[in-house]
Amino acid sequence: MTALILTSEEDVTADMVVAKLHEMGTPVMRLDPADVPDKVVLSAHYAHGDFDGHLSVNGHVLGMGGLRSVWVRRPGEPAAHATHPSPWLTAETRQALFGMLFSASTRWMNHPPNADRARLKPWQLRVAHLSGFAVPPTVFTAAPRLAQQFAEEHRDVVVKSASGPPPGDPALTLPTTLIRPDADFSAVAAGPALLQRYIPKRADIRLTCVGTRLFAARKAAGPGQVDGRYGDTEHSWEVVSVPDRIGKSVHEYVSLAGLAYAAFDFAEDEEGLWWFLECNQGGQFGFVELETGQPIAEAVALWLSQRKAARRVPETDR
Repeated sequence: MTALILTSEEDVTADMVVAKLHEMGTPVMRLDPADVPDKVVLSAHYAHGDFDGHLSVNGHVLGMGGLRSVWVRRPGEPAAHATHPSPWLTAETRQALFGMLFSASTRWMNHPPNADRARLKPWQLRVAHLSGFAVPPTVFTAAPRLAQQFAEEHRDVVVKSASGPPPGDPALTLPTTLIRPDADFSAVAAGPALLQRYIPKRADIRLTCVGTRLFAARKAAGPGQVDGRYGDTEHSWEVVSVPDRIGKSVHEYVSLAGLAYAAFDFAEDEEGLWWFLECNQGGQFGFVELETGQPIAEAVALWLSQRKAARRVPETDR
């Protein structure tokens, strides 16, 4: 039984998991949907009420009956590397590849429809509320007057991207930015803006959930720091215990979202309360593992090696 990893050729995080799978003796196939159909041959047969499918990569053939699990890590657009790419070829390739994979009885980390929904920030905030997290007051709006009213009500407000850096060359970086109530909000009319009450923090928390296992790391914030992703705080990631309340909410969140893997970001305030900021269903973990030594890659490999869905019993790795 083989674990299938859908990712680009250059993916150090996937490399870490592949190494662990090899150590465990679990067969693994790695492919990028961008290489279909030029470098990857697929075939799916539906007849007499039965289904059979095969993938062939570099001479290695994987039958759908031998598919143990699928990790959707960082795949390219289907057929993007084709000799003659086109929107039509991308659509046809996506139909063939994912239609075949969805037909197989296998485990997903994460199942694409669930992953697509989980990327939506407004939906994340609703699920976070339902899961019992502390969530800063937030508004999405394209109305300048409502944006200004929100800023006047909460005084300390940040504006940030809901979807992340936009595609393009060169790529743009959009750090979370602190704004004043007397700022000019007229530009909000050009597109929906995400405004959120600013949480003065003493640390950033990254919590990685793999199946039922939780790995939390803490990084002390610099003075007046707003966005921990940018700038050097002169602090390193360190292992931290997961409060029981947070652990319960994390398990509730991934259950509601239908996720097997999730990377949560929290802001720890001066009183030690963890405020939910976002949940990235495909978030990186390599940088945390390298600094803390937490065995996250091993946990992913173990999950991919299992044959059946694990019973959801909360576990915390410290």
